[in-house]
Amino acid sequence: MVTTARGHEPPRPNRSGVTVPVPSSPPGHPELRRVAANGIEINVAIAGKGPAVLLLHGFPHTWRLWTHVMDGLSDRFRVIAPDLRGFGASTRAVDGYDAGTLAADAEALLHALGETSAAVVSIDAGAPPAFLLAMRRPGLVRQLVVMESLLGPLPGAEEFLAQGPPWWFGFHREPGLAESVLGGNEDRYIDWFLDEGTLGQGVEPALRAAFLDAFSGSEALRCAFSYYRALPSSAGQILDATRGGRLTVPTLAIGARPVGRALEQQLRPVADRLVGRLVEDCGHIIPLHRPDELLRLLNPFLTSAGASADASAGVPLDTTRR
Repeated sequence: MVTTARGHEPPRPNRSGVTVPVPSSPPGHPELRRVAANGIEINVAIAGKGPAVLLLHGFPHTWRLWTHVMDGLSDRFRVIAPDLRGFGASTRAVDGYDAGTLAADAEALLHALGETSAAVVSIDAGAPPAFLLAMRRPGLVRQLVVMESLLGPLPGAEEFLAQGPPWWFGFHREPGLAESVLGGNEDRYIDWFLDEGTLGQGVEPALRAAFLDAFSGSEALRCAFSYYRALPSSAGQILDATRGGRLTVPTLAIGARPVGRALEQQLRPVADRLVGRLVEDCGHIIPLHRPDELLRLLNPFLTSAGASADASAGVPLDTTRR
């Protein structure tokens, strides 16, 4: 069992000379474990005590995406932040990058840690498995939060996809291509996503270094791009789940740039208790770009376990665009 501690860093300018603010939350001390679950070993950071909150990151991230969110939640919750299959220090598996298998990974991880229920907070590639877990195991998922993602072919994202999916989807999905092209240039490529996802602000040096390390080398890239190569399988799993049932757990859909309301619109026809919110002036990587604003949404929602989604989020169920 390994423990790590992180201290504060001063604000620093990014490559455009813009100062990156350091969030006001106090430093956390997550415990790192390797947990055997669903046939792989999952690297997981754990902090705090209380009801479990499972945090599922996306690309190109690791559990460190949630650094400031963990700081803000660990005084009341047991916060569990794994590296997803193939990412960071988790097993670089040959396969299993479809949303259904990733949902099974999350379920097995919670069981291995002795948790019988958890709120699940997710973003980007972590959102489809979080959604499937809530659909398949509503008794396990106490509440669901999804951010800045799309749920396969579900209706509602037509406006967002009017010009086609983002360019990197096609690039990543061609087997073997992206990892062979990017070898030796991983830093420039990952930096592009980190800068775009924070509207040009970038991320703190320690976090940037951790992400670059996690996505360096052809095998690390192969695992990351396997998420995109599994999108057709994930889409079929999502369609099957929505044909056979509804999302019954309290759900909070949070948008920023570029996804905005698209995810909320996909969920509305299939969700019984849904609230949608936008984080203004925020890029795709909400937990790093606007962690304080995100915590202002998460804290009341997660604290009101068992309440309806509209009451726990403090906003009307029939949300309006703003």
